[in-house]
Amino acid sequence: MKKYALIYNPVSGDARFKSRLDEVVEYLQAAGSLVLPFRTRYKGDIRPFINEIKGFATDGFIVAGGDGTMHEVINAMLAEDIDVPLGIIPSGTCNDFATHLNFGKDLPGCLRAVTGGLWRAVDVGSVNGEYFLNVASAGLLTSVAHSVDASLKNTLGRMAYYFKGLGELPSFRSLHVRITADGQVFEDDILLFLIMNSGMVGSFPTLAPAAKVDDGKLDLLIVNKCSIPDLMGLFISIFSGRHTSSSHIRYVQATDIVIECDEPVESDLDGERGPLLPLAISTVTNKLKVFRF
Repeated sequence: MKKYALIYNPVSGDARFKSRLDEVVEYLQAAGSLVLPFRTRYKGDIRPFINEIKGFATDGFIVAGGDGTMHEVINAMLAEDIDVPLGIIPSGTCNDFATHLNFGKDLPGCLRAVTGGLWRAVDVGSVNGEYFLNVASAGLLTSVAHSVDASLKNTLGRMAYYFKGLGELPSFRSLHVRITADGQVFEDDILLFLIMNSGMVGSFPTLAPAAKVDDGKLDLLIVNKCSIPDLMGLFISIFSGRHTSSSHIRYVQATDIVIECDEPVESDLDGERGPLLPLAISTVTNKLKVFRF
């Protein structure tokens, strides 16, 4: 009999996953499996749970939530040296990494991936002693997820992020940074940078067109300082996938990246608050196992 631990965030996204919890338990039991559910209540409660039951979940962990919940689970798993596959049930406001791997809202389909037993190894990023699964960033728009009211997110979904982000534009000032990417050095005034594992961030599917989650590289996208009209035009080009040819964009792939700044700017890791700059970022190849279809 296979044994899984299910970690779910009851307030992720539209907060409806909890109403389908019995469906998940029924499916796994019908497949001849035992499942131990855990309802996360506050930031930091996942690792103690994982430490307590890691000897039970010998066949995998399942996480139901958004990118932030995924971030906390993978950091706990890797910190506790747990080497079992991770199942994904995307139920957050944004589910960028899950979407990149073609996990959608089909709950039975997500569970079939778990009980099917097939998995793939994926890279993760390491930054200042912490891991990220999908993106590390700083600058314009990148802290929006930290300040959007939860009820607004549940009502408007990802549109809440866009509305909040638009309000930042008039008052935002550029950052002077020095970036070293596998020996290449860039020093400039920028609006933001994104360091991506997958090609999807903020539900934009083609921000890093060459990104692969198992290529041993991270994709660095820098938006240089420009006017608000130019920035609006850049957003339009992002929708069409033509942004990497813009003179305002720098796009490179690298294994090791160092970000230095003249001021202690806060970073974002997978939609969660990250460390202050400077950042020392590296790719950890094939670090995590993820169930696949």
